[in-house]
Amino acid sequence: MNSTSESEKEIKQTPHVRHFFVDEAGDMTLFDRKGRVLVGTEGVSRFFMVGFTEIPDPAQAAKEIQAIRVRLLADPYFHSVPSMQAEQGKTALAFHAKNDLPEVRREVFTLLPKLGCKVQIAIRRKHVLVREAQALFRYRQAKIRADDIYDNLISRLFRNVLHKADENR
Repeated sequence: MNSTSESEKEIKQTPHVRHFFVDEAGDMTLFDRKGRVLVGTEGVSRFFMVGFTEIPDPAQAAKEIQAIRVRLLADPYFHSVPSMQAEQGKTALAFHAKNDLPEVRREVFTLLPKLGCKVQIAIRRKHVLVREAQALFRYRQAKIRADDIYDNLISRLFRNVLHKADENR
């Protein structure tokens, strides 16, 4: 006789869903139009990164992030900050580290651990990509493709993750 309770059966039937938010940092600039290496020059990132944040309860996270936005927009300290004006289409509408003041970033980063977020990042050093691109061109007369680099990072990033849930969003 099976002694599994109704609630245990219900739990087993509920699919395990994981929520991922993916973003990148840096860019894929390696060379100029004449083939000169730009990595290491001013304004060109030295790394390219792709990462995800797993958020256990996206609806609750959205509520808490919106609460921070409302509080910061009401704070007189930020009234004259351009990115905090709705017509600028930046922080007033959505947080984004490159547009946000350090004080704003701190508020958001303080919240993330409280939400149970987990972060994983895959990183490529662009000076290594330059060597790979030069070798590929030298031996195969082919150019390295940004999409291939990005796809490789994504596959590495999620390699040991996606099989752990019934559904990934």
